[in-house]
Amino acid sequence: MTRTLLLAAAVGMLLAPPALAADLAVPHIHTKAPPVAVDPGYNWSGFYAGLNVGYGWGRSATNADFIDSRGGTLLSSGAGKFDLNGVIGGGQIGYNWQREMFVVGLEADFQGGGQKGSLDALCAGAPAGLQDGVCTPGHRGDNTFDPALPVAFNLAQKLDWFGTVRGRLGVAVAPRVLFYGTGGLAYGRVSTSGSVSAINVGGFPGADGGTFTPVSASFSNSTTRLGWSAGAGIEGAFADNWSARLEYLHVDLGTVSGSFATPVIALSGAPLVVGYRSHVTDNILRFGVNYRFSGT
Repeated sequence: MTRTLLLAAAVGMLLAPPALAADLAVPHIHTKAPPVAVDPGYNWSGFYAGLNVGYGWGRSATNADFIDSRGGTLLSSGAGKFDLNGVIGGGQIGYNWQREMFVVGLEADFQGGGQKGSLDALCAGAPAGLQDGVCTPGHRGDNTFDPALPVAFNLAQKLDWFGTVRGRLGVAVAPRVLFYGTGGLAYGRVSTSGSVSAINVGGFPGADGGTFTPVSASFSNSTTRLGWSAGAGIEGAFADNWSARLEYLHVDLGTVSGSFATPVIALSGAPLVVGYRSHVTDNILRFGVNYRFSGT
């Protein structure tokens, strides 16, 4: 009896419909949907180079000195400040290293421009009722005297060019937006020119009728100075290899100085020397575009 039942069951399975046989033979397997791709973000690492343009608000804090060349006596000194303003432009090159959201970099730039300004200084002539002035002598005759006249000194300066080599430390507040601070070495060339004009009052001592001789002289020189720079900026990537930035930078080139002898007669009878001492600084706001030599 048992053998008959087993045989009947086997025959039934063989004669079952194909769909039912398939359900009995292959179990149903549940699978998950494929994972969604995640954007890896922007990587600031790599070499880059670019161009920039901006404006500089420079300042020269200057002392103008009038010196008697015999003994080096300082006769008069005037302090003043004048602006060295103008458009600037140049280029930059650098390298960034990024670790997570922090970016460390090294950058060098070079700027040219037309930042210039000037200052006028005066050494006073003789006060009312006196013969000699602060810097120059007058002339005395038998009955009258001819008072000393003032000495005019005009000084002009120009920041021809400057460059910096700076470190950068930034934070990527978003994958394509970088805030950074920067600081390091600055160097630049300052050109200085000047002119002096006066009237030498002379004549024979004790003789009435002095002489009045107009005299003038000019000079120019250039010097390259080392200093420091510091600033901050924001940079945004608008393509895989391109970014734009807005940056503020303060540059301090230290002090430039010089002097020259003039044909003006000083109180001692020796030539009058004029000199200057200028502390040159600059404040720059510039816009730049960079190309990075490796993709995201």
